[in-house]
Amino acid sequence: MNTIKALLVIIGLAALQPALGQERKMPPIDPSPMDMAYFPVMYPYVCKVKGEPGTLVARAVFSRPQKKGRPIFGNLVEYGKVWRLGANEATEVEFYRPVIIGGKQVPKGRYTLYAIPAEAKWTVIINKQTDIWGAYKYEQSLDLVRTDVPVREAGEELEAFSMVFEKAAYGANLLIGWDKTQVSLPIRWNDAAASAAKKK
Repeated sequence: MNTIKALLVIIGLAALQPALGQERKMPPIDPSPMDMAYFPVMYPYVCKVKGEPGTLVARAVFSRPQKKGRPIFGNLVEYGKVWRLGANEATEVEFYRPVIIGGKQVPKGRYTLYAIPAEAKWTVIINKQTDIWGAYKYEQSLDLVRTDVPVREAGEELEAFSMVFEKAAYGANLLIGWDKTQVSLPIRWNDAAASAAKKK
């Protein structure tokens, strides 16, 4: 009986051998790779590695679709419709301290960032729901902030959708651009700016 059991075990292991030896393939590179923007800019390297002073305020995580010769705004990205601000998962922004956007308080935390593009302005949306694919499950009832920002023509055509924070006197701007279109979202947090916004 023991011989039969041993033989069955050997046969079973032999059958599994090809599967165990198979190379496991990694998924292909995403055509819209994920990226990350920090404020202060390049915070992990500048502050954590180089040791320069700085306190982490914000981080945006977004996917970067490519233009590939396509007309973008008013075509691939339709005017008047909620857009995930990139590709794949909806863009997320995390604030590590309370900030003010569009004159409204935004508590420390993680949010989804959407936009409704139009030719002359975008409505930028801070939404409380996170971990969303696209804008298919967008719920307006969970909006924390809606604010309009003007569109301006960029000096150069951007092949890939891009985001970067830039320092401002009142805090920072989140620059968002693709093709020849660019918008700037003001984010306020210094004490003077916060006091002024509260009085409005």
